[in-house]
Amino acid sequence: MSQSPGGSTTGRSATPARTRGSTGAPAGPPRRPADAVGASDRRHSRPSSAAVYRRRRLVVLVGMVLVVGLVAALVAWVWPGFARSDAAADPAPTVTVTADAPTPTLEPAARTGTTAFALALPDTVLDLVLRSDSATDAWTAARALEAYELVYADGEGADATTVTVVAGQWPTTAEAEAAAADLVAAAGEPTDSGDVEVGGEVAGTYAVSPAADGQATVTWRNGTAVLQASGPADAVADVYEAYPL
Repeated sequence: MSQSPGGSTTGRSATPARTRGSTGAPAGPPRRPADAVGASDRRHSRPSSAAVYRRRRLVVLVGMVLVVGLVAALVAWVWPGFARSDAAADPAPTVTVTADAPTPTLEPAARTGTTAFALALPDTVLDLVLRSDSATDAWTAARALEAYELVYADGEGADATTVTVVAGQWPTTAEAEAAAADLVAAAGEPTDSGDVEVGGEVAGTYAVSPAADGQATVTWRNGTAVLQASGPADAVADVYEAYPL
């Protein structure tokens, strides 16, 4: 502070001078920088949340379609490869047509045997019908307990197909086996033979012995029973397959 020549004190203003800009104009509030030349204003172009959701869902859907297509291609061309030309095609199913069993056209003859074994012998076999039934002593010498001769035919007269069956019962399986072996030997050299199975278990054996004029004899054993069918070769084969004993 300085004194004036008159003794009074003259003070300088304490207020600082206003700051000026480089041009001399007073400084104002800071200005927001302008966007770069050629750049678009992105501050107000942000998509809505619904549009973002739809876009994400579309991306997920396209991805799932691609995955499914890839899996289908692998299955078709890699494993199991059913679309490859070298893949083996499944075999066509086999259709089996079974013909109806032939039915008899005659009435069976009256039975003469009364034992359980005699009554177990059938009245009909396929289309063959019992025409006569009588006891026989043909196998008595072979120690058979009982034996019966049954004649089956598919009609009447000389033109009918006729098969004769002799059936006998033995006391033991061993005796029946020995008797069957003797009957096979007497019928001639068999062209076919094998086991007789009942319920999946072997119950005896069979043998097919051919004869002259297309005839044949089939001899088989089932436990203690021995049976022998004679007649046309094809007919006796069918009788053996269908006979219940």
